[in-house]
Amino acid sequence: MLTLLNHTLWFPDPQQALDDPNGLLAVGGDLSPNRLLLAYQMGIFPWFDKSQPLLWWSPDPRAVLEPERLHVSRTLAKLARSQRFKVTLNTAFEYVIHACRSLREHRQGTWITREIELAYGELHRAGHAHSIEVWQGHDLVGGLYGLNLGTLFCGESMFHRVDNASKIAMLALCRHFARHGGQLIDCQLPNPHLLSLGAVTWPRQRFLHKLKVLQQQPLTGSCWQPGELKL
Repeated sequence: MLTLLNHTLWFPDPQQALDDPNGLLAVGGDLSPNRLLLAYQMGIFPWFDKSQPLLWWSPDPRAVLEPERLHVSRTLAKLARSQRFKVTLNTAFEYVIHACRSLREHRQGTWITREIELAYGELHRAGHAHSIEVWQGHDLVGGLYGLNLGTLFCGESMFHRVDNASKIAMLALCRHFARHGGQLIDCQLPNPHLLSLGAVTWPRQRFLHKLKVLQQQPLTGSCWQPGELKL
């Protein structure tokens, strides 16, 4: 049964999500920081385009990636060692999310509306959302962003302007996150690209159970301190 949300800050049980379309749980509400945080804490995320109302999802199965199981091809490993790119953390969040939005919008349409861009910018300033940036000289050529809950990172989107730049961003995230005790990356929906990187699918119930555990576990050190990352 599809739930219509109002101003009250709550969500229905994700297990009530529809089978068709897979994972659609609720319509409406808003993109306030508190509602977004509650959604992710419950295994729910917003996904809609500018022609649709605000839609909330919790699909079954769920795509996840354990950072230490990222598939690193020989080509990617060689590229990481080449120092062709510089990688930074949390130094250009707004530029990363805008690039994710504009490049996808130009090519195929996007769920990253202006509302989403502003809402996740608020989450970033509050210390909940983070970005990885990949630079070639002074040019931002790739990156990704997402939201952190304990030892879980909820990946939202990535982009590249040159070949393999988004893979370098994912490699940097996985290595850095694992070094600080990170255990799982939520990739939301499976696709061939994510599966080729080592993502697998879990039943929603398994993911929700793991989510409850991981979000209570702290990362070590200053994981999200802005600065350069070493591959």
